[in-house]
Amino acid sequence: MRILTVTSSYPKYEGDTTAPFIESITKALASRGHELTIVLPARRDLDLEPIPGVHFSPYRYAPSERLSVFGYAEALRADVALKGATYAAAPLAVVAGSTRLLMEARRGDFDVLHAHWVVPNGTMAWPASRVYGLPLVVSLHGSDIFLSEKNRTLRRAAKLTFARSKAATACSDDLADRSLALGAKERPHVIPYGVDADTFGATSDGGALRNTLRIDPDAAVLLAVGRLVHKKGFEYLIDAAAELRAKGTPVHTVIAGGGDLRDALERRARDHEIHEHVLFAGNVERAQLADYFAMADIIVVPSVRDAAGNVDGLPNVLLESMAAGRAIVASDVAGIPQAIRDGQDGVLVPEKNAAALAKAMDSLVGSPSRREALGASARQRAQQQFNWNLVGERFESVLRSVAKASQKAS
Repeated sequence: MRILTVTSSYPKYEGDTTAPFIESITKALASRGHELTIVLPARRDLDLEPIPGVHFSPYRYAPSERLSVFGYAEALRADVALKGATYAAAPLAVVAGSTRLLMEARRGDFDVLHAHWVVPNGTMAWPASRVYGLPLVVSLHGSDIFLSEKNRTLRRAAKLTFARSKAATACSDDLADRSLALGAKERPHVIPYGVDADTFGATSDGGALRNTLRIDPDAAVLLAVGRLVHKKGFEYLIDAAAELRAKGTPVHTVIAGGGDLRDALERRARDHEIHEHVLFAGNVERAQLADYFAMADIIVVPSVRDAAGNVDGLPNVLLESMAAGRAIVASDVAGIPQAIRDGQDGVLVPEKNAAALAKAMDSLVGSPSRREALGASARQRAQQQFNWNLVGERFESVLRSVAKASQKAS
């Protein structure tokens, strides 16, 4: 197949952690012999990793650097509200992206049009789909559904996009169910993300990193990875870590990632008087993540449905932690219980419950054998159920069925 794809986020350069799942989906389809043209916003720091069979087509939309806030996880403030500049940048980006899609569709013989995020990219794809008769498939990733639920204009755009599309995919059952209230004609195909088990399961020297970060050798390392935004629930991890320290359990918390809430989280650690035992590592390139996972005794994914209603679809770090074979404590929310079987591949706790989080972590700190058993089961599940070859096959099936149906209709 020849696939015309539009996305607003993608790893900007090799090792960047912006929407790595979009790059992985792209690679999985290309590895199956398909040709892809990827339309995405241009940026000064865009240095895309070449992929055989993939052509990138960046479009410019911002007249000034101040308005270069469209996509790449920069449009939202702490993932709960659009930044002011986004309201000015979004219309410019939609027009520029739609124009570039029309240009690519005109000069390319494509079989299907694939939009990541129903809004804004599904909306952006309308003209090319309509003018050139390209069947449209939209993939839901989380923020698109959240914003459509909260904003009347985006809700209308989502409804119109679903009406225009021939099929939809979602990374979790939660997103698939919520899309029905926004106008999806039928329940989307649920295709969870995948993970490269070889990359994250590779032998890494976690001990060397622990020494570099000057972590007490007697402390159990609690690791959390992600953007510092409300839906990640890192405040509950800090509260739970404080509870463990107060009862004498030696833990050191490492939070890897950047974002709007760093100051607030650091202040929370100081208020609990555990700031000497909480390390904010900042953004960590993907090539280094395996070392962080290897260093961790427990990886914590304390995701929550935040006050605005936003929640992760299926956190990438959860799958990466599974592939790394680490013991995991995670919230029982959204797509997480689709990946983790409680008590078998990890421990699930109620969201926003620091006491339950502390209890689960404490039980694992004191039981290395249980940590090892949970990690081994999680890695096996990642290899068998969440490998990118299987994910690519599932996306291929949806895209091919839509393309074939369109060819028969014409």
